[in-house]
Amino acid sequence: RNIEPRRGKWTLPAGFMELNETTSEGAARETDEEAGAQIQMGPLFSLLNVPQVGQVHIFYLATLLSDRFDPGHETMEARLFTEEEIPWDELSFRTVKHTLERFFADRRAGRFGLHSIDLT
Repeated sequence: RNIEPRRGKWTLPAGFMELNETTSEGAARETDEEAGAQIQMGPLFSLLNVPQVGQVHIFYLATLLSDRFDPGHETMEARLFTEEEIPWDELSFRTVKHTLERFFADRRAGRFGLHSIDLT
């Protein structure tokens, strides 16, 4: 991240929706703006309620179409990590950590489900 809060930490592409866009359109737009990644949008993967800040974080699965990135000004660096390389202590938000943990668990199980999580 090249913006506060948690500038310098790692995250998945995310942000706020624009008027007149769907959640999947917002996710695709944020992925382009923050990582400059070319993707094919997949299904909804995780929905995380964060009541203490009045937010809901939504993450989608997507297929990466190219390993080339062109990140925007909100991003210091965009790159891929293996599960073992993820800097778990340097992730920006708990919602990202929970989403990544469920992604890798689902990948090991050979199937991806929809995860609804309440963070308190």
